[in-house]
Amino acid sequence: MSLYKSIINNEEKISLIGLGYVGMPIAVAFANKGIDVIGFDLNKEKIELYKSGIDPTNEVGDAAIKNTKVYFTYDEKDLQKAKFHIVAVPTPVNTDHTPDLSPVISASEVLGRNLTKGSYVIFESTVYPGCTEDICVPILEKESGLKCGIDFKVGYSPERINPGDKVHRLENITKIVSGCDEEALQTIKSVYDIVIDVGTYPVRNIRTAEAVKVVENSQRDINIAFMNELAMAFDRMNIDTNEVVDGMNTKWNALGFRPGLVGGHCIGVDPYYFTYQAEKLGYHSQIILNGRIINDSMGDFVADAAVKQMIAAGQAPKKSKVVILGLTFKENCPDTRNSKVYDVIKRLNEYSVHPLVVDPWASEKDAMNEYGVTLTKLEDVKDADCVIIAVAHTQFKELPLAHVKKLFRECDDSEKVLIDVKGVYKTFELQESGMKYWRL
Repeated sequence: MSLYKSIINNEEKISLIGLGYVGMPIAVAFANKGIDVIGFDLNKEKIELYKSGIDPTNEVGDAAIKNTKVYFTYDEKDLQKAKFHIVAVPTPVNTDHTPDLSPVISASEVLGRNLTKGSYVIFESTVYPGCTEDICVPILEKESGLKCGIDFKVGYSPERINPGDKVHRLENITKIVSGCDEEALQTIKSVYDIVIDVGTYPVRNIRTAEAVKVVENSQRDINIAFMNELAMAFDRMNIDTNEVVDGMNTKWNALGFRPGLVGGHCIGVDPYYFTYQAEKLGYHSQIILNGRIINDSMGDFVADAAVKQMIAAGQAPKKSKVVILGLTFKENCPDTRNSKVYDVIKRLNEYSVHPLVVDPWASEKDAMNEYGVTLTKLEDVKDADCVIIAVAHTQFKELPLAHVKKLFRECDDSEKVLIDVKGVYKTFELQESGMKYWRL
């Protein structure tokens, strides 16, 4: 009997290694289809939250976690009970922008120690082309004593989940699949087809699948970098970038990108994986790295703009009370990893400005552990001199400008500085408010 049929008949189990924003929704999706699923993560605290019915990612919600039949565990020996393993651990970059493969290496070591003959291992973590076969497979072979292609099979299927997105979900996003041979490809495709309603898209080999992931995010990164470069130029020309984009988007072939802070664990990271491998092979990126340089500089640009506006409003920035609305890397998502809002904070600190930070989505613990930031509740904000809307959470977008004004100290409206990074408010609204404003 094939592994696919054994999984369908509940004679074999699927395991998920890494239960974050990617792995946990996959585990729940398979379990919802009646598949026996083992959800493994080294983080005991996270496992206990899942066991108690709490979803810290907000991706599927507490009710779904409470009712799921996923077996949550931090005991690696439980992996021996599964035959189809999906690795979905994060792959960040080091401070020098080189790939930090330690999570995927660690996951390969753990899985290798518990790998049984006849198993399949599918990596979803973002890596550079060649990493699965050159780095992960040798570790699996060393730790297990088994031979890839004979005793176990491997594949790669890049994650495409968009954290916080309630429209584009796992089930309705086409899934790229690949395998070490044709048999592996067909088995991996069949298993993923259980949960992917719109179907899977097989590619010729693992390296191609790895390339798909890093290239699709590099493409977005470059397009946003173009808009950010325009924003910096238009700022000198006294032209509102968002108004230009609104006009441009009336044409049928406009792409719809806008300027912004580009962080998170995908777009702000994946291009470095691609350029790292390209440079190892003797090719130096001409476009991708320059796009990264622009996007990585936007935090400084926003902070500098805020200081200039404060000075123009007659404030002394060192004595000004600055409030930043938003810390997570994107709207309506609790993920604070690689948030470029912190770049704004660091730059303001260089001016001896130490802002208060408000974010109803972010975890107070994560904010402190990752950035040393103490979160403030919106209702506790008062007497501000400058407010920076850095993340377009629904709670912030729904704030009328009249309410925003209440966050400021008692003074003439012209002395109140509002920095609208996300273009939450229309130009005419900002003009009518009488406040000193700036939009990216």
